[in-house]
Amino acid sequence: MTKIAFLGLGQMGTPMATRLLAAGHELTVWNRTIERAEPLREAGATVAGAPAEAGRAADVAITMVTDPEALERVVFGPEGLADALGPGRLLLEMSTVGPDEVRSIAERLPEGVDVVDAPVAGSVPQATEGALKVLAGGSDGAFERARPILETFGSVRHVGGPGAGAAMKLVVNSTLGAAITAVGEAIALADALGLDRGITLDVLSGSQLGPAVSSKRESIQTGAYPPRFKLSLAAKDLRLVADAAASTGRDLPVAAAARTWLERALAAGAGELDYSAVVATIVGEEPHPAIE
Repeated sequence: MTKIAFLGLGQMGTPMATRLLAAGHELTVWNRTIERAEPLREAGATVAGAPAEAGRAADVAITMVTDPEALERVVFGPEGLADALGPGRLLLEMSTVGPDEVRSIAERLPEGVDVVDAPVAGSVPQATEGALKVLAGGSDGAFERARPILETFGSVRHVGGPGAGAAMKLVVNSTLGAAITAVGEAIALADALGLDRGITLDVLSGSQLGPAVSSKRESIQTGAYPPRFKLSLAAKDLRLVADAAASTGRDLPVAAAARTWLERALAAGAGELDYSAVVATIVGEEPHPAIE
């Protein structure tokens, strides 16, 4: 089995690291809030006090953090992961940070470090079950090294060279934002026209928005939005989409509108709820977490 360092034990990182441990890998974990690492320690992982410490004895390092700023701190901050990487090591960058950040990280690492950007599509249930969709970018050789580990998390697709996985994740999340805000606007229009909410959801379930409606219908009907993919992260991802559009000279008004709605929901205090809580903002309701 492989010696792996896993850095970032958030909602997604914890179940992903747990799967690596269950697969028999020798796992060292690090998280900014050390308490989050305790369940993995109890399951057999080693807990490191700094990113460099986690990566020092590992053949493969995996980063799964919130945003580009967090990634910079983890890799190049004091006692950062870069201090522990050298020729022959493999870095799997699985955060959603955009292709420019991935390429910048790769350029500044010591020579001989292979990098594969491999963000994932899916949320906590898929991470727990090993049913994520992994979008990998990197050279053919680096990808083949990474593939057996990435397959622990779900189905893996090699989508192109370095940075392509990060780029594809922005493409995917731009559609996620557009779909859920379209659902919200459709329901807002139906409410304004006096239509029954349940019947509206029935009809929308059979439309082009069907998957988005079906997966979030219970939350929309109850007003409870337990976080599977936090709205704060969805808003961050749409900001990355906007940055990518600006840097490539593309005008994406639908993505911009979706971002505006997510930012409004964030400002209204829904950041720790599921991203679908934006529907409540659009229709003028107050979302809440699930009742325990």
